[in-house]
Amino acid sequence: MTTMRAKLQVGMVQEHFTTDWADPNNQDAGVKVKTGETLTMHAVCKNQYDESGLDEDNTFAKYSPGASLSIQIANEALWGKFKHGDKFYVDFTPAD
Repeated sequence: MTTMRAKLQVGMVQEHFTTDWADPNNQDAGVKVKTGETLTMHAVCKNQYDESGLDEDNTFAKYSPGASLSIQIANEALWGKFKHGDKFYVDFTPAD
């Protein structure tokens, strides 16, 4: 099967928190604790192209004009690594 590559842009990074009430006698009880982030991504596009229309984003937009991806990240090492507007290649390869 042929693989596919898409080019996506981060549209939103939403942080998730919970309140730690585990030990009400603890002075830190009630502190907000980060539990994850959700990334929302969409297909790349531009508002305006030059006359040639030759641009990598335009090429990807031509063959995959619409895409959206939402992924929740629980890995603390990845929190804060994704910013609004960042662009990424996403490869789709068959899995067994």
